[in-house]
Amino acid sequence: MSKDSPGRNGPVSAARRRDVIDALRRGAVPERGLDLLATGLDRFQAALDAELDAVASGASVFKAVRGEYGSGKTFFARWLGERAKRRGFAVAEIQVSETETPLHKLETVYRRLTERLTTPGFPPSALRPVVDAWFYELEEDALAAGASEEELPREVERLMEARLAEVSRHAPSFATALRGYRAALAGRDEATASAVMAWLGGQPHVAAAARRAAGVRGDLDHFGALGFLQGLLTVLHDSGHKGLLVVLDEVETLQRVRSDARDKALNALRQLIDEVHSGRFPRLYLLITGTPAFYDGRQGVQRLAPLAQRLATDFTTDSRFDNPRAVQLRLPGFTLDSLIGLGLTIRDLYATGAAVPERVRQVVDDAYVADLAQAVGGALGGKVGVAPRLFLKKLVGDVLDRVDQFEDFDPRKDYALTVDAAELNEVERNAAAENADDIDLDLP
Repeated sequence: MSKDSPGRNGPVSAARRRDVIDALRRGAVPERGLDLLATGLDRFQAALDAELDAVASGASVFKAVRGEYGSGKTFFARWLGERAKRRGFAVAEIQVSETETPLHKLETVYRRLTERLTTPGFPPSALRPVVDAWFYELEEDALAAGASEEELPREVERLMEARLAEVSRHAPSFATALRGYRAALAGRDEATASAVMAWLGGQPHVAAAARRAAGVRGDLDHFGALGFLQGLLTVLHDSGHKGLLVVLDEVETLQRVRSDARDKALNALRQLIDEVHSGRFPRLYLLITGTPAFYDGRQGVQRLAPLAQRLATDFTTDSRFDNPRAVQLRLPGFTLDSLIGLGLTIRDLYATGAAVPERVRQVVDDAYVADLAQAVGGALGGKVGVAPRLFLKKLVGDVLDRVDQFEDFDPRKDYALTVDAAELNEVERNAAAENADDIDLDLP
């Protein structure tokens, strides 16, 4: 893979650059290469890396991130996920929602975790490759201990029972299902093996015949989910992974659910935090993201006093002195200067893969990037903090792509920034709605 463009930590491969540019063109957060865009996150790196190292050594960590809509919470979570993967972690990013993933139903949260589970070597869902790697490690350990081929199945069973002993006290069906999965593989019964793996992943409505073959019953419930999480952490560690980062994104959606469901969800979050701090989940890093209104408002964390106590963090001082080791982190959001800086970074990243790099830098010069950033911010009611997604989408798709493809294209003469309501997300639409006039801005 060619290394042909400079990045924060050295050359950037063409494939990595393409992933970033393609995602920005769609108006999406890139899945990888986020360190190239991590403007303003340097202040958190040392503390977060230390926490990841502690988790890799057997500790467990809970962290809460707060930021207004558009401040980059999802970006932050994925950036941390990249750093975790580089350390050998598995990662799962879960979007909390009332209909798809209600937080008070931990069995659903666990199911989404396994569906979104990814490792440095496997995309979602990586559950089955992780389990297969675990059995391979057990076989290697048994052979290294002197087991013969005839003794191998029995020795693998013995090792499995020993390593899942603690988990079996809380979720005996997890170990039972693993045995059933291995037996199905040994019998070349792929249909049963796949069904049992689905059951291990918390999927409901698994065929009764497969459950009977594996010796398990029913579907996973709220309390069993925590035991299954313990089992998954054990399997991940024994198969060579340093830990598991779980992201619960957009927990502020809890404020919009019925009061009874909200109270259950807040209590489930409190329970999760306590379990993490108790040491029940070694090698787990649990991260949640939410708005200040969720943490400070009466319809969010403040509704449950024990939860509010656990998340209490002092943000009364200047944000320059925020403690990155605290339970809560505050994302500062974008200013016009930081938005321009990000635009220049993307312009330079794009140019390295362009047909004529120097032309891209000359036509889309620093002054033009600044003008575009200011114009997009103006189109959104002057709220620069919610502008990054739209700004980068316009910069890449409307400007840089055209400069790269058409020799006579000059964005100052041939392009007028037009923002249509259909291309805005809810937050951007609300910001733009504050403008009295339709948005149709000609850049100088």
